[in-house]
Amino acid sequence: MADFSGVFPILATPFRDDESVDEASLRRLVGFMADLGVEGVTVLGVLGEANRMGEREREAIVRAAVDAAGGRVSVIVGVSHPGTRATVELGTMAAELGADALMVAPSAEPVPSEARVAEYFARVCAGVSLPVVLQDHPASTGVHMSVPTIARIVGENPGVDCVKAEAVPSAAKIEALSAALPRRVPMLTGLGALYGQFDLEKGSSGYNTGFAFPEVLQAHLAAWRSGDRALARRIWAHFLPLIVFEQQPGVAVRKEILRRRGLLASGAVRHPGTALGAGSAAQLTEWLEFTMPGVDIRRPIDVAAIVGA
Repeated sequence: MADFSGVFPILATPFRDDESVDEASLRRLVGFMADLGVEGVTVLGVLGEANRMGEREREAIVRAAVDAAGGRVSVIVGVSHPGTRATVELGTMAAELGADALMVAPSAEPVPSEARVAEYFARVCAGVSLPVVLQDHPASTGVHMSVPTIARIVGENPGVDCVKAEAVPSAAKIEALSAALPRRVPMLTGLGALYGQFDLEKGSSGYNTGFAFPEVLQAHLAAWRSGDRALARRIWAHFLPLIVFEQQPGVAVRKEILRRRGLLASGAVRHPGTALGAGSAAQLTEWLEFTMPGVDIRRPIDVAAIVGA
């Protein structure tokens, strides 16, 4: 089983101002994450605006990400699609391009059926060669998977090596899954780290989310694992206002932070999404300064120095 424990940032897909894919920025973003020492990165997730891309663009993004990673970090590829066959084909393409794992979420059907969801994962797992991260994110999929259904999927499909727990209340579901799963499977926190501390307390193995400062998540997880509960809670609480601000609908805030970090050439969001407005951009400036006064965010940040550890 692959080791899905640690910090696995979900990457934004960089676009130029004309909305074309910016591979140079993507490579820079992957390289930055690898330099931080994260365990892996995910491309073509919800944050990656995968639903706004064609197949050729997806292929180019996976190829560029794998090449930029250069084996230093694992590359997880989002391959979710309303069609089961299409999901398998996207997973096969990712494997051929050198990806390490796949992230798969179910799609809403006119007549909801958890049995059909289980069948979807069974067919996908049978048709792909890479480990699967089961994404449980009702907010984007419209699918509510019960604890027994997820336990069934994990039990029937050895290829499911991780659960991305994003169904709120996430901490309670992580706790329930820990008791119900027929085998131990790592569960990673998403949702921009909004419930990160609560999830760690209930058994989360780390993070698979797009918060624009993965150094914070690394420090938070390291403190928790070391047994310094007070430091872990202080780190999370200190950065919580920024985490909350970033959770506003859309990906514009996160892309703007990544642009200010020097990782994206543009904060462009592909239509019908919208970029950050001037008022929100000014508010972001204030909160960045409040959270990290005088810190150059274009460089890896020293979390310990910021929180006074």
